[in-house]
Amino acid sequence: MAGFDKRVSTYAEALDGLQDGMTVLAGGFGLCGIPENLIAEIRRRGTRGLTVVSNNCGVDGFGLGVLLEDRQIRKMIASYVGENALFEKQLLDGDLEVELTPQGTLAEKLRAGGAGIPAFFTATGYGTPVAEGKEVREFDGRHYILEHAISGDFAIVKGWKADHYGNVVYRHTAQNFNPLAAAAGRITVVEVEEIVEPGELEPSQIHTPGIYVDRIICGTFEKRIEKRTLRG
Repeated sequence: MAGFDKRVSTYAEALDGLQDGMTVLAGGFGLCGIPENLIAEIRRRGTRGLTVVSNNCGVDGFGLGVLLEDRQIRKMIASYVGENALFEKQLLDGDLEVELTPQGTLAEKLRAGGAGIPAFFTATGYGTPVAEGKEVREFDGRHYILEHAISGDFAIVKGWKADHYGNVVYRHTAQNFNPLAAAAGRITVVEVEEIVEPGELEPSQIHTPGIYVDRIICGTFEKRIEKRTLRG
């Protein structure tokens, strides 16, 4: 609850209650702003049969990609395969159920889930395989498809700073999908680079209010670069 100290000291405590078969919402975009230590803890726990919702599935050997190595993910809801060869192989081999969703639609599905909106109509995807099996309605001469909101049993989120009460600030583009995931989780866990005293964060600069956050943990991060391009 807001106003209570939500700090935990270990990653095992941070993910207490995570069970096989649950739905996990993960913030991040590529390797930017990913909750890398929480992902590592899921791997350590060996939790299986997961449905994971994230923009993509990391890369081979890092980020969410590590959960593919031991087949911990049953279904992936994402916007693109990205640069993950194992993700591509498991998809093409039929070993991993994948629901590819337009990026803006995925963001709105999470936002709706956090806002308590069960579904919404969007023109994105009409007339394509994205629309197969979905309700279609016409508004003002344009066709729209019905998309259902997404919420999860757990949301794992990467922030920059937080206070004891779970109020979170993100840094620049590392914000990406993190606030959307944070609001849509039944249990939301945020790992941050720094935890400050209550009152130190400027209220107008808080991106995720503590009312959405259940647990907060301070960690250290590798912040690996997804693709390094150098001038010849």
